Amino acid sequence: MTDNQARELSAGVNQHGVRDHNERLILSMLQRHGALAGSDLSRKAGLSPQTVSVILRGLESDGLLRRGEPQRGKIGKPSIPMGINPEGAFSLGLKIGRRSADVIIVDFEGTVRQVIHTAYHYPTPQAILAFLGEGLRQAEDYLGAEKYGRIAGIGVATPFEIWRWHDTIGAPADEMDKWRDFSFQDEIAKISDLPVFVQNDATAACRAEHAYGSGRQYSDYAYFYLGAFIGGGIVLNNSIFDGPTNNAGAFGSLPVMSDKGGKPKQLIDVASLYLLEQQLVDNGINPLRLWQARDNWSAYTDQVNDWIDTTAPYIAQAALTVCAVVDFEAVMIDGAMPKDVRAKLVEKVAEAIVDLDDRGITAPKIVEGNMGLDARSRGAASTPINAKYFLNSHGQMGG
Repeated sequence: MTDNQARELSAGVNQHGVRDHNERLILSMLQRHGALAGSDLSRKAGLSPQTVSVILRGLESDGLLRRGEPQRGKIGKPSIPMGINPEGAFSLGLKIGRRSADVIIVDFEGTVRQVIHTAYHYPTPQAILAFLGEGLRQAEDYLGAEKYGRIAGIGVATPFEIWRWHDTIGAPADEMDKWRDFSFQDEIAKISDLPVFVQNDATAACRAEHAYGSGRQYSDYAYFYLGAFIGGGIVLNNSIFDGPTNNAGAFGSLPVMSDKGGKPKQLIDVASLYLLEQQLVDNGINPLRLWQARDNWSAYTDQVNDWIDTTAPYIAQAALTVCAVVDFEAVMIDGAMPKDVRAKLVEKVAEAIVDLDDRGITAPKIVEGNMGLDARSRGAASTPINAKYFLNSHGQMGG
């Protein structure tokens, strides 16, 4: 399968009363495959040409689709491909990290239109709400009143139980404990009437990868995302699997063994970016620079290389472990790091997994994600649009 190929979506239905499902199916196919003619959509979806034609006219009338140039060269009338109209809808994403936060605007195609970034030593609810409020003001200025009215909602990507990590990130326990009973829906409602969707930050990153990145090539895979802490997500049957507590893919909690023996450690304690931060501190370097100079770590090459050499074998162990539970096609690795650092990490993990005992397991293909720094915020922003316009549940998308 090439980079430009994507797995097929499952068939539609022609019965009366399911137009909403069929609209979502058509939109999902166009999101996944790009512009298509009605005849192609009819064949792929298993819907009658008349049904597809009615749906396309309605979606075009609503401003969600736009016509492409007529395709000539075949017998009969030229076909007219229909595609997603980027201006048809917008969404906001708020990513809350241990060291930085982002507010982004994405359009209906998932393209990032605007990014607002801030870095800090640790996040507090008051500071994050103020940052979001500023993001909302900038979004309205950027989009204008008419387009701002097409915003589907605010997606929030936040670490799971963020208050538990005060020791690791060096934050006051009383400040971090304010997150324990914090309600995003209630608090954001005080500054905006937009719908709010909250999810685990690593799951949000996985959602972005599956909708817009390398994940389009696979229907079943494990996704590892390295931020300040390592986490992940799971894709099964072409759909994000959240789990009953929305924490599926909590790969940071996986036990791993050192080659020196001793007690097992959790992956989060041996394969997270906060360990690289600590190396910088030990060398007299301000660790916030990692999050401020987000796409260029060339000033810290020695520390980065040491971190990769230490981290890769542990991720390889974890990758093989998850494949003992689910027969994943691939294990994908991404992170809040420059592209060259990610590429080298993926290469080292692929080398390390070859040396592991894989009896009874089909070793997975180790592949590189490509959402990178904006994965969590972009995945968060895609959630309101997905909820309103696209299919995203088990059984709705097939291999």
